[in-house]
Amino acid sequence: MDSIQGSKFTLASLKPPRIRRKHLRKYSWLPDVFRLKGSIIAHIIGPVLTVTIFAALVAYAWSKGKHVVLTNSVLPLLSVVVGLILVFRASTSYDRYWEGRKCFSTLTSNVRNLSRMIWVHVALPPTDDQPANVKGKTPTSELTSSQLRRQKIEALQYCVAFVYAVKHYLRGEDGIDYEDYTGVLPASFDSFDEMGYNTRHTSPVVSYSATRKHSLASPQVGTTGERVSPDATKRVRPKRSKKSMRGPGASGSTTPLLATTVEFHPYADHLSLPLPLIIAHELSGAIFRFKREGLLETVGPAGTNAMSGLVQSMVDQMTAMERVANTPIPVSYGIHLKQCVTLYLFALPFTLINDLGWSTIPIITVVAFTFMGIEGIADEIEMPFGYDKHDLPLDTYCEDLKEEIQYIIKRLPEGGHGSYGQDDGEGDD
Repeated sequence: MDSIQGSKFTLASLKPPRIRRKHLRKYSWLPDVFRLKGSIIAHIIGPVLTVTIFAALVAYAWSKGKHVVLTNSVLPLLSVVVGLILVFRASTSYDRYWEGRKCFSTLTSNVRNLSRMIWVHVALPPTDDQPANVKGKTPTSELTSSQLRRQKIEALQYCVAFVYAVKHYLRGEDGIDYEDYTGVLPASFDSFDEMGYNTRHTSPVVSYSATRKHSLASPQVGTTGERVSPDATKRVRPKRSKKSMRGPGASGSTTPLLATTVEFHPYADHLSLPLPLIIAHELSGAIFRFKREGLLETVGPAGTNAMSGLVQSMVDQMTAMERVANTPIPVSYGIHLKQCVTLYLFALPFTLINDLGWSTIPIITVVAFTFMGIEGIADEIEMPFGYDKHDLPLDTYCEDLKEEIQYIIKRLPEGGHGSYGQDDGEGDD
């Protein structure tokens, strides 16, 4: 009996694995050919049907004996020009998409490196009780191990918060009242008010934490008597050049940062600063304090400069993504491209109807689907930081990075505690 069961198990194990529908595209492209979800069809179905109906009207007029034939000597030249414009349009949009992904991945790499360096290399300075092979002595720090750990955890939280702040900044989302900030921003960040001052030292206006308790409809009054808008913004205080900002899902833009209506004023009595730069300032200040208190003796000046360079690179990547989001493809270019494609597609039936007859209709549908699909794809990916399904999954990137940093804090040992280079007795072998 056991032998029979064993033979059945062996035969079952020799059967080829069953190919599921979601894995079928690895073996054939037919699933993607008939796939509607995730395709551009829903975006261009209206224009394609319009061109198809027009081609049907031309075919009907031709069948009734109407003279609807045009010469075929000029349209081929126009088709070459339209094709080149479409290729350039798609290439430009994907370059923007790829640059956004590249900059965000570089930002993630910088945060990973900076977090590791802070967690490992920031340690209490050696004391006279340490082994004799420890080179150099530094002033004794007044910090305890638990206090230093809290400071390092706060620095790592600022590293993650910078990435979240960049994400919201690119999307034009104001303030820090978002669920993904929970457990990311340190508690001390509530001490920053709308003017960007740190209320741990001075408090010229109401703080974030006090402001968020009130309704947006009721402006607050600072200690200087000035009426302060209660909505904290990504710039810590609204810029004078910022007149309006449409949120996600607003009509006309899927990347809200581009929906800003700019109106410059010749005066600016209140300065402003993007929220990510406030966090970068805190990171630089933390590195400075670590160095001043002798907590970076294991890496020396070179390691300190490397940490500062990582913060600088984080700001550089934010600026590069800001350039992509703030520099849309000129509207005139998109309008002219659509006009050329539409003119070509509406002129094409007149050149084909005499040779193809009623077959012109499906051919025009295929040509319209091809041309308009390329332009539609380029239109969807040119702004990669929004909420469209084809945009970059910034939320996933941020959540993965947050999980990595939490793993470092909870699981990985800190450097500098009980590991000052003692010989373990194993030798150099």
